[in-house]
Order: sequence, then structure tokens, then C-alpha cells
Amino acid sequence: MAADPLMTGLIGLAAMFVLILLQVPVGVAMGVVGVIGTGLIIGFGPALTLLATEPSAAMAAEGLAVIAMFLLMGNLAHVGGLSDELYRLAYVYLGHRRGGLIFATIGACAGFGAVCGSSVATAATMARIALPQMIERGYAKSLAAGAIASGGTLGMIIPPSVVMILYAILTENSIITLFLAAVIPGLLAVAFYFAAIAITVRLNPEAAPQSDRAVWTERRSVTRQSWAVVLLAVVVSGGIYSGIFTVSEAAAVGASVALLLALFRRRLTRANFLSSLGETASNTGLIFVIIIGASVFSYFATLSGLPAATVAWIEGLGLPPLAVIMLLMVFYLILGSIFDTIAAMVLTLPFVYPLVIGLGYDPIWWGVVNIVVIELGMITPPIGINVFVLHGMARDLPLGTIFKGVVPFIMADAVRLVVLILFPPLSLWLPDALGWL
Repeated sequence: MAADPLMTGLIGLAAMFVLILLQVPVGVAMGVVGVIGTGLIIGFGPALTLLATEPSAAMAAEGLAVIAMFLLMGNLAHVGGLSDELYRLAYVYLGHRRGGLIFATIGACAGFGAVCGSSVATAATMARIALPQMIERGYAKSLAAGAIASGGTLGMIIPPSVVMILYAILTENSIITLFLAAVIPGLLAVAFYFAAIAITVRLNPEAAPQSDRAVWTERRSVTRQSWAVVLLAVVVSGGIYSGIFTVSEAAAVGASVALLLALFRRRLTRANFLSSLGETASNTGLIFVIIIGASVFSYFATLSGLPAATVAWIEGLGLPPLAVIMLLMVFYLILGSIFDTIAAMVLTLPFVYPLVIGLGYDPIWWGVVNIVVIELGMITPPIGINVFVLHGMARDLPLGTIFKGVVPFIMADAVRLVVLILFPPLSLWLPDALGWL
């Protein structure tokens, strides 16, 4: 006799979280629970076919090739020295202000995030480049570390973003529309971070010494030297938004340009080229395992009726839509502080996406808000993945010091999140104006 689908769904959900807490990789945990749960509902013969159909579907999906290409582009851009140049460019224009290195770090995080599309990669890269310089110049360790951990999250919201691509693929929305919708929220993120820095250094001037203003000859020289960063950004972003390239083509062209730049500058060696390929393959494989596991689990969850039951239960509470969204924000803050970004999103999409769309909200708007709140979770105690990445790269910095430094940025992100929720046109205006909505 077949098991009760809804009860099987609830037990499966609990079992999945138990496996994750036992350090089983997220994709594997989701896949195992999905196959066993499906087997209990409709039989293990059909369930085992998921192990063939879902991986083959993922491997055949053209959209997922974008992820590998953007990851490779980011790795090759780092090899080519673009991250260092981007930091110098931001510094010569912002370094003379009090806290100028912090401003420069946030600006460089935004720029490098737009190039590589990964928050963790952005935080790790800027930790190598910016942290030693700020500490050497007398900046408070907490503020310096907090700026890097928080600035790293900009890699998620500033297009092109791997997480945005995943959301668009898993929810069958347009990647370009989501990229366009994230432009204004991404600029708001930088502006709000700048405001947080300005207030923090005004209240505590000793935390951020003032540097000398760069002369215009130095600015012009650094700007000329940074032509490669501008070229890569224009080729990728300009190609996508002008319609010259599809997103997949832009990713491939971007990776090729990054490779040619590294070759042209004679920075590409056999060792770092193989290292870039290896890191790209490793990260891509990890993402593919999560996607395959999520697809299997999503099939099981839909079969059990759990998403529909969740939507019906929340609708039965009689809460206004805005109250439901606020509850989801609290839920995602907790989830984002425990799981990595991709895991937090793919775990919840089967349940939350139908709920939000059922409340009448736009799927593109929700994609932006979803990413912003998970982004905030990446620096929120007690786990905050970006904080741990930074701690891993700078062992002499206690976790408490880093968490103290992210407080102003958490407050800035919270304000930004409320603004985006209350004013959806901030996300939807640009894609609508350009005819993509």
C-alpha cells in the first residue's frame, strides 16, 4: 500500500535537514530523500529512473553552461590581475576621503562582483588584496574585515550573478529580465553601504584614517592601466543588454576575453591556467550536484503535495500579503545564516515560489528580494558564510571582530530590503522600460 503522500513529504523534509546537519552535502541529501520519498509514494521502479532523467536533463540544459563560463571568466580575470587594477582604480578616486580605503573596497567589490558573479569569490579575492593594505594604514580591523565580508555579497546582486542565473533557470524566468531588475537594487546596495561607512567613520574617526588625495596625473595613469577591466565589463554587460549576445554567448565571450587578456599580459602560466580550470570544474560540479538533487527533491515535494499544502496553510492564516512576505524575510535570514546561498534558495523554491506568486507578487521582483535577503544572511550571525570565508583567510582576526565590523552593513542592508519590498517599481521599472517585462 502506498504511503500517505503529505505525511511522507513532511518526514522527507525533516530527514533532509537531519542529513544536512550530519554534514551530508546538500545536493546529495536532497537527491537521496527525493528518490526514497518518490519510491514510497509511487514505487521504487519509477523513482530510480529519476537518477537517470534528472542528471541528463541538467547536463543537457544550455542555460547551465552559463554558470561554468562565468565562473571561468572570474577565475581568469583574477589571474590576469584585473582585481588588483580594479582596487587601485577605486582607491585613486575615493582614497582621499576619510575611510577612503573602505569606500574603495566596496567599489572594487561591486566591480569585481559584476565580473565574477560570485559573492564568496569576491570576498576571498578582496581579502587578499585590500585587507593587508587597510590594516597596514591603521584602519580598525573590525571595520576593514566587515567591509570586505559585506562587500563580497555584492557579487550576488550585481549582474551577471550565478545565483540570479540559477533562480531564472529553476523558475523558468528570463535571465536578462532578472539582470535588468537587479541593476537599480545593486546601485542602491553600493549607495547604502557608502552611507553606512560615512556615518560610521564620522562617529568614530579613529577607525579610518584619512589618506592623501591622488593627483590627477596619477588618476589618469591608473585609469589608463585599468583599460582591461573596462573592456571586459563593456563586452559582457554591453553585449547582453544591447542584444548582441545571448547570456550564454556573453559568458563564453567573457571567458575568452579574460583568457586573452591574461595571455596578452603574460600572466597566464600553465600552473595557474590548470588551477583556474580545476577550480571552475570543482565549483561547477558542486552546483550541478545541488541542481540535480534539487530537481529530484522538487519532483518528490510536488508529488507529495507539500508545496500546495504549505500555500493553503499560510493562506488559511488570513494574514495580509505584506505580513507573509515579512515572515518569509525572517525565515530567509535564519536560513541564509546557516546554509550557503545556492542551497538556501534551491531548498525553498518548491515551497515559497508558488506561495509568493499566489499572493499576486511578480516573480522577477521576488527573485531580486529573495537574493537580497539571502545576501544579508551571508553576513548575519551566528554563521554568515562570508564571515567564515574571511576568517579562514585571516586566522588572526577573531570571528567576533569580523561580526562587529559587519553591523553597520547589516543595518544598511535591512533598510534597503525594506525599501525594495515597499517599492517594487525600483526593481521592475528598468526591465519594463526596456520592454523585457
